[in-house]
Amino acid sequence: MKHLRLLWLVIFGSLALAAAAQDTNSLRTSLGQFEARTGVVIVRGYAPIGSIPAGPVEISVRCKETTDVGSGEKAYGLAFELSGSAWRDRTLVDDDEIDALLEALNYVIKSNYEVTNDKVTSLTSFEASYTTKAGLRVMANSVRKEGGVQYFIQSSDTPRIPLSGVEMTQLYNLVSQARKNLGDLKSGK
Repeated sequence: MKHLRLLWLVIFGSLALAAAAQDTNSLRTSLGQFEARTGVVIVRGYAPIGSIPAGPVEISVRCKETTDVGSGEKAYGLAFELSGSAWRDRTLVDDDEIDALLEALNYVIKSNYEVTNDKVTSLTSFEASYTTKAGLRVMANSVRKEGGVQYFIQSSDTPRIPLSGVEMTQLYNLVSQARKNLGDLKSGK
């Protein structure tokens, strides 16, 4: 019986730490800070853009519009959700980070030895990565010139999720579509 209680204590403690880490990461963004306001009514609007199955993991992208009902002030951004069979992690990306994220995804997708040798390194291995304020990271790496380039996405403390070049391009397209949808939303279309 003591072992069972200890097991439950460890499980709930781990979940509490994971929730605290996720909250801390979202507070690194303007959108997360806006949503954490107290003493006011906050409405969070979501619109799914799409998802990518990547082996046992699913990567989902959603547009977000958050409103302070009292003042009418709004904040915009994206929510990335990475979910496996036993875990789920949500990472916010501020509206003003989306263009830089798209540029980074484009660079990572095109990363190969010709690109990196001309611009970055002449060494035999490389890793190109970009990280948002809340810890969403996209990466390309290779350990040998003869080997292919591997792509990954990672959020906060989740493991690296391998993506194919096609899946990385799909991710770029989802983020691009989300940027367009947010632009239309802000302009009243």
